[in-house]
Amino acid sequence: MNLRLEKSVLKNNQHITITGSKSESNRLLLLQALYPKLSIKNISNSDDSQLMQKALQSNEAIIDINHAGTAMRFLTAYFASNNTNASITLTGSNRMQERPIKVLVDALNSLGASISYVKHEGYPPIKITGKQLVKNTVSIKANISSQYISALILIGSKFKNGFTINLQGQITSVPYIKMTLNLLNQIGIQTSFNNNTITIVSAKQPIEQKTLIVESDWSSASYFYSLIALSDIGAAITLSSYKQNSLQGDSVLASIYEQFGVKTSFSSHNITLQKTSKPTANAAFNYDLANAPDIAQTIAVTCLGLNIPCHITGLHTLKIKETDRLQALKNEIEKFGTEVIITKDSLRINKIKNLNQHVAINTYHDHRMAMAFAPLALKQEFTINDAQVVSKSYPDFWHDLNSVGIKTTSN
Repeated sequence: MNLRLEKSVLKNNQHITITGSKSESNRLLLLQALYPKLSIKNISNSDDSQLMQKALQSNEAIIDINHAGTAMRFLTAYFASNNTNASITLTGSNRMQERPIKVLVDALNSLGASISYVKHEGYPPIKITGKQLVKNTVSIKANISSQYISALILIGSKFKNGFTINLQGQITSVPYIKMTLNLLNQIGIQTSFNNNTITIVSAKQPIEQKTLIVESDWSSASYFYSLIALSDIGAAITLSSYKQNSLQGDSVLASIYEQFGVKTSFSSHNITLQKTSKPTANAAFNYDLANAPDIAQTIAVTCLGLNIPCHITGLHTLKIKETDRLQALKNEIEKFGTEVIITKDSLRINKIKNLNQHVAINTYHDHRMAMAFAPLALKQEFTINDAQVVSKSYPDFWHDLNSVGIKTTSN
């Protein structure tokens, strides 16, 4: 489905309830599989979380998780440590089969796992035979993907004699690692994270019945921050359900978007976003997003819409996401007539010209490409190709955008 976005005016003071965090949901779903007495409320309705649930309940010999990168990493660790001697093949979409997994596989095999490659060394699909992992210490590169580390933390919670992870090099996306550790703490498992060493203390007592409530997704909130940033002073939207002391790294949005004139107010479980000022004339946006790379696309498009030059760094993980997000951003932003300079870990827009009209945005099977560009409808009409890709993380996105005044028609 291709979607034409008309030039629209934001309806003021709307209230949107956003589905639970995909990141929290997928971690808790794996913990629930390990500790069946746990119950979860407000689970994400994203494709990724549904695929995760289905895979954990599957008795099939081949499990296809499509584009769900988090599920691929977490399930690799889960099935490898599942002491059943049963064999499964874990596979995914064509793009998933291009996304590296060797670092995680090497770490698991060093613990005693039995994982082999079906096609190409270092990439899915992989064949996994569930075993009891005998070692309780592992070393892993820390600058590739924090999901590898979180996958090890989650299964490490079951090790009888505790578990130690030694991280090598600069650590990527620290908030996501801390989220995983905090969720273990919430169910009664002690952890520590000092320098480059993570330690998980074996639970002395069985994990008893407990209900955990998933906070709404901050990554999904980013698109409404962008809408407010591109609106006139006084525009406001309220979003549910959010915590001021969030575990999600993308909650840094609240401070980042102050630079674009957006104020965040917390009340009960809601946040209200309000445009209170215009960005300073000729101001440039410079920020290291190493701890929150998933909001890079949103911020780059916000800068485009506000005619603000930007230099965003810390983006080395974007090249191995659903698409090469740095190249995809360059391709699509340049359609508007503005030069974009990318390196292996950064994006720069030096000068923004008047935006070209009648642009069609390609999404590259990447949900965030579609959602990041959508707020530009407050500036002009354009088309988003393959718009239904948003279901990967936010199935209600277009419905919610329509409810705040963004007009769309299928073509």
